[in-house]
Amino acid sequence: MQNSNVHIEKTEILSDNWYTLKKITFNIQRKDGTTETQSREAYDRGNGAVILLYNPETKNIVLTRQFRMPTYLNGNTSGMLIEACAGLLDNDNPEDCIKRETEEETGYKISKVEKVFEAYMSPGSVTEILHFFVAEYSNDMKVADGGGLEHEGENIEVLEFSFETALQMIDSGEIKDAKTIMLIQHIRLKGIL
Repeated sequence: MQNSNVHIEKTEILSDNWYTLKKITFNIQRKDGTTETQSREAYDRGNGAVILLYNPETKNIVLTRQFRMPTYLNGNTSGMLIEACAGLLDNDNPEDCIKRETEEETGYKISKVEKVFEAYMSPGSVTEILHFFVAEYSNDMKVADGGGLEHEGENIEVLEFSFETALQMIDSGEIKDAKTIMLIQHIRLKGIL
């Protein structure tokens, strides 16, 4: 159901290079009944999925490390970021997407995933909704090295840490990625590891 207090007046495409950046001019009715014209930019990169792989026997988790230009521009001197495995849906349903991304990025072939929640990650400027998953893994599920797809420019390092180490890495600032922190805290709150 659309919000009857919002009326889009104009949409302009500012960039359609990597993804789509739009400028939207709209009228919005305020609480006091008056109408105000505003404009905002919204970056549309599609929706995505993210997963935290965990091993209940070893109490380890699998993460990735890769270069992220926006973090580099904002003070991350190496540009490298430790993250949970994630990817864009690319017209797949979230479950199929995350299974595909898990194998491409980490080399683990998983068949059973558990969806735990959905979240907007930066709702002030990005349209993306992210589907969050967790799944058990074991060494016998490793079918490839991982690392991502070369033709997509991916150069991903696969990492395996103890769950306790990952918690310490959040405290020390080594893990700064929101989706990763959310999934690690979910595992902690639910007592999974």
